[in-house]
Amino acid sequence: MKKIAPFHLAIPVDNLTDNIRFYETVLGCHPGRQSDHWADYDFFGHQLVLHHDPNHKPNQHINQVDGKSVPVPHFGVVLPWEHFDQLADRLKQKKVAFIIAPYLRFEGQAGEQKTMFFYDPAGNALEFKAFKNISQLFAT
Repeated sequence: MKKIAPFHLAIPVDNLTDNIRFYETVLGCHPGRQSDHWADYDFFGHQLVLHHDPNHKPNQHINQVDGKSVPVPHFGVVLPWEHFDQLADRLKQKKVAFIIAPYLRFEGQAGEQKTMFFYDPAGNALEFKAFKNISQLFAT
């Protein structure tokens, strides 16, 4: 599998202070540069920027996947299999309300994976997943 370059993603947040707290204390992301209007984070090896937008209204659309209502849009990270449960436990301890609680999707099929969905304080949907066999990341 080829080495993947870090992505850069900038997202809107209606309250920068609340979201800084969430990404640092709940998700454990390390902060980078900040201003009064934005904050950079090491988001599991990728660059995430929170941009203050006082008019931000999250999208509430869903699509059905594996019998679950998946929020669209969403973003997140594919974790190593052994790290998924550690993050899920951390989120449960921090009382994060799951949109879709951690579960095993496509069990016994190509692309078998653990997945979970939740919102940040601004209503941006996040998905974290882990593949039992990472070589099946793009399996059909």
